[in-house]
Amino acid sequence: MGRVTVRGLVAPLVRGSTYRRGVHLLLGGVILLPYALLVIAFAGMLSDPGTPVAATLSLAAAAVLIAVVPAFLSGTRTLEIAAARALLGVDLPDPPPGAATRETRVRGALWYAVHLLAGGAVGAALLVALPMALVFLVQRLGVAPEATAGLRIGPLDEHDTWALTGLGLAMLIGLVYSIAGLGALAALMAPVLLGPSAQERIAALEARADRLAERNRLARELHDSVGHALTVTTLQAAAARELLDTDPEFARKALAAIEETGRSAMVELDHMLGVLREGEAAAPGAAAPSRGARATGTAGGGDPLAGGGRRRRAPQPTLADLDRLVGDARPAGLDVAVETAGRLGDVPAPISREGYRIVQEGLTNAARHAGRVPVTLRVAVTADRLDIELTNALDAAAGEPGGGRGLAGMRERVTLLRGELTAGRYEDTWRVSARLPLESAVHP
Repeated sequence: MGRVTVRGLVAPLVRGSTYRRGVHLLLGGVILLPYALLVIAFAGMLSDPGTPVAATLSLAAAAVLIAVVPAFLSGTRTLEIAAARALLGVDLPDPPPGAATRETRVRGALWYAVHLLAGGAVGAALLVALPMALVFLVQRLGVAPEATAGLRIGPLDEHDTWALTGLGLAMLIGLVYSIAGLGALAALMAPVLLGPSAQERIAALEARADRLAERNRLARELHDSVGHALTVTTLQAAAARELLDTDPEFARKALAAIEETGRSAMVELDHMLGVLREGEAAAPGAAAPSRGARATGTAGGGDPLAGGGRRRRAPQPTLADLDRLVGDARPAGLDVAVETAGRLGDVPAPISREGYRIVQEGLTNAARHAGRVPVTLRVAVTADRLDIELTNALDAAAGEPGGGRGLAGMRERVTLLRGELTAGRYEDTWRVSARLPLESAVHP
């Protein structure tokens, strides 16, 4: 057993948490007061011989039903959780809206009842012990000696002033210790009775998994769009620098392509940042964007997302934008041959967006790892699936793709859509093949 020290004994008397928890207990006593008044009122009515007993009992039954209802309300539990967090110092999560079950209502009602009873006991002790202790203390100083006239407590009477003073101090100290003990017990029991139920924990885990999945999706989007733009602009800038003196016209075209690629990347980046801000902006009390932020636009060609003082999120690119994607890659040195079969417009939007990102990452990897090599892109749409295949020659001096997050991101996209992805070397070429079932659009 641990050794009891003076500091340990004094700590509950001077610790701030003792008095905060005392306030929490007293709140229960305050809430109990109307119930106590109702009991006193009905007891007085029933003790009166002239009161009709049947009518009084009917009113009492109705009053009991009305008094019990607040204990089972989800709002009462929410308020109790907030009070326990603030005053008891217990880390309790907010209950998810609309997730109240019979278990949580019963546990919340039990906590409510215990809170009221404990608060009533503390309040009654405070109303009795505190005035008596103060009277015992002040009478020792000769103030209001008539307050203890005729007083007798066991062997003590009004003349035992020192003993009564000690009794008063003991009552105050005992009251503080009692509050500290009840407060510690309340803090221990709050997670048991107010903590999340199994269903609420499952709902919280599902919500967290959804947030993580969305963050991972946005990370893939940023990697694919911004990484593609940086790769293309780097290669274009290098080509423009090499041919600036010998072929100024090519350099001008490369610079124009860099500008267009950068603008497109900014549009996509703004879209993804808008998705990130969407939850915060929808929350109550979210701050509105500053005037400067609303007025910011894209230099040169105007901001395609600005309008009416509000920023709109641009639609994400799909396979319908395949020609633009391939056109951006060609100035970077990629000789892309495109073969399509079927109607790209028939591909569901979620599949089409992911297919675009797969093609984008495949072209980025080819430009980054293979250099200026021929690339063959085949996109075929059938009744039940979308097939994408990218094949490019491998530069003997270049390493194989796979050193970054590109292939991992493609695999994540394909796995989420319940498809298949193969990637690897085939003789002197690198091939990426993705097969996406169109029915997976119901689970984007």
